[in-house]
Amino acid sequence: MMDGMKLQRICMLFFLFTSSVYVSGQELKNGTIDRKVLVQRHNFHVNNLDEQGPSQVGNGDFAYGFDITGMQTLHSRFSTMSNWSWHSERLPVGMSATDFKKTMINTNGRMVPYDLPNSDQALLTQWLQRNPHRFNLGRIGLWYKDENGEPLQQKHLFRADQYVDLWTSVVVSRFEIDGNPVIVTTVGDPNEDIIAFRIESSLVKEKRLGIFIEFPYASLEVFSNGSNYGKPDLHSTKLVSNKKGQVVFDRRLDSTKYQVVVNWTGNVEMKREKQHRYYIIGSDNNSLDYVVQFAPVGALPILPSYLAVKKRSERYWPTFWRSGGVMDFSGSKDPRWKELERRVVLSQYLTKLNTSGQYPAQETGLVNNSWYGRFHYEMILWHGAHFALWNRWSLLNKSLEVYQTNLAGAKERAKLQGYAGARYPKCTGPDGHEWPHPIHAFLIWQQPHPIFFANLDYRAHPTKATLNKWSDIISASADFLASYAVYDSVKKQYELAPPIVFVPENNDYYKDSSGAFELAYWRYGLKTAQQLIYNTNGKHDPFWEKIISSLEPIPVQDSLYVQWKNVSGMWNKFNYEHPALLGIYGLLPGDGIDSVIMKKTFHKVLAEWRFDTGWGWDFPMAAMSAARLGEPAAAIDMLLHGSPKNGFDIHGFVGGGNPYPYLPTNGSLLYAIALMVAGWDNDGRVSEPGFPKDGSWVIKWEGLKRAP
Repeated sequence: MMDGMKLQRICMLFFLFTSSVYVSGQELKNGTIDRKVLVQRHNFHVNNLDEQGPSQVGNGDFAYGFDITGMQTLHSRFSTMSNWSWHSERLPVGMSATDFKKTMINTNGRMVPYDLPNSDQALLTQWLQRNPHRFNLGRIGLWYKDENGEPLQQKHLFRADQYVDLWTSVVVSRFEIDGNPVIVTTVGDPNEDIIAFRIESSLVKEKRLGIFIEFPYASLEVFSNGSNYGKPDLHSTKLVSNKKGQVVFDRRLDSTKYQVVVNWTGNVEMKREKQHRYYIIGSDNNSLDYVVQFAPVGALPILPSYLAVKKRSERYWPTFWRSGGVMDFSGSKDPRWKELERRVVLSQYLTKLNTSGQYPAQETGLVNNSWYGRFHYEMILWHGAHFALWNRWSLLNKSLEVYQTNLAGAKERAKLQGYAGARYPKCTGPDGHEWPHPIHAFLIWQQPHPIFFANLDYRAHPTKATLNKWSDIISASADFLASYAVYDSVKKQYELAPPIVFVPENNDYYKDSSGAFELAYWRYGLKTAQQLIYNTNGKHDPFWEKIISSLEPIPVQDSLYVQWKNVSGMWNKFNYEHPALLGIYGLLPGDGIDSVIMKKTFHKVLAEWRFDTGWGWDFPMAAMSAARLGEPAAAIDMLLHGSPKNGFDIHGFVGGGNPYPYLPTNGSLLYAIALMVAGWDNDGRVSEPGFPKDGSWVIKWEGLKRAP
């Protein structure tokens, strides 16, 4: 039997190994980082009455975005969205979705069907593009009329200040309406589609201040807030219950049905102001609480009180912040430490609110609609992979179920096109149905993603159960990768041939071949799948191995890697959009990459790239490349690059174009910074390998996972 002293030493070593805190590589006693202090030093005040982005409360499946009043008072552009708020307009008369005729394209000597716009079926093509779409569940704002009968506008507000407490996700908005002080506290339920408000003002008792709730039709625009307030006759709002302290609305938009329940305290009255708009005012004192729940049609819930919702939020959010990884830059001498830490903290808050739900997030999360509210399969990586490195796997696991849910459809798509395995779509709603678009039809870099995620899962949970969970998906994905590659009998190697769209989406779909990132990702995906399946059943797939060994190398011109084979004008014509070639040694571990060529390529990109045309995840991708190349100062510079596409506003949102906000920026930042701090496989076990060693950066961290 093991003696007591030896057991005690083993237990102590286990404790130190599993609960370490690091300060620039030095192991310290757990608890050194005060997470509450760290998070709350990035609490913020909003004073701009017309801030572009909303403040938000929510839970990952539901979010309420609001303006400086703590509600959706001044701007109809802010939304209330859920992962179940999907709508489809009626199909053109006499048509069904299955009537759509795919376009046959000559693909390496055989005719292959693709989902491309069909001018002979213009109405059906348009319907497939627009449906389903996410919609705004309803607008809730402050109701007020001045002495002239005008509703509350910016001109009525003075001394406005909104304080967002990230630690509890409780937001307090203070302002004056025509000289009368008002306080609005806004909070979201961490588990349910519930928001709660407390309004404090003498105007409440005077019955001059209350709330309104207004319901729009869904928007059919590609970019919108999910609302159309100009189509009142296309939807219905029915008052089905109106009793003391509660009202219930039944909502119908074509075949979509849902309910909205409003509870309040005090002696109030509700009035219909116009079609689809109601207001509630009155109280016996100077404060009034409201609780609002949105839900699919079902049994009427018993709503919690405002105080109960607030307490739930005050319990849940500190638990979130204390979970998983953390990093503290406050000991650093580099003056940029606080801005980088601010971006990291705010990105954790926003990704929890917007990208941790049942489905992968659309690019704008639950803020508003981009691409009709649908999610991009290639962006699943940037939205979610960081949760694995931050040791918050539970926030990622739910959305990854789309790979299993849509596996049958992905297999059918591959089979229809003559490929083995499963070909996942590019842009869909929960049903996995693609819509006609050339980029959607030909984009391929999303195909290895399931293998990437399976590997992250196995690294976090190295068990047979994890392998079994993913085995069918891994095999189907790898089978497609292998069967998609085309053999060049002259060069005796496999290439990735047209029609094809590469990561930057700016190549000639019908002529170009073998993108740099795609080749590297194909090789990584097949090798990783081979190892994972071998761990599952002890077998290697010989065809996968053949493709791995014979896949053509990354294209090189003038001793530099380039975006795709035979590209012409790489550094003056195609030096825009995503510099995807940096991802081959950054996001990916660089198997087969020549480090000398890679370093020259990296510096060429820094010198020649038009970063103002890029997108927010380009900068973390470049930072990871710099880190792996041993250039940590450049890695920091890239994370804090001054491009408008990398500017984090007061809320932590990033814009620089349409769509706004662009949440892949936040997720990619969190993945990159975890890699730079905790390291990656084969990094030589250098502490914080992505940061300079000149003493300018002192980092405390714990709970992070190493990247592949």
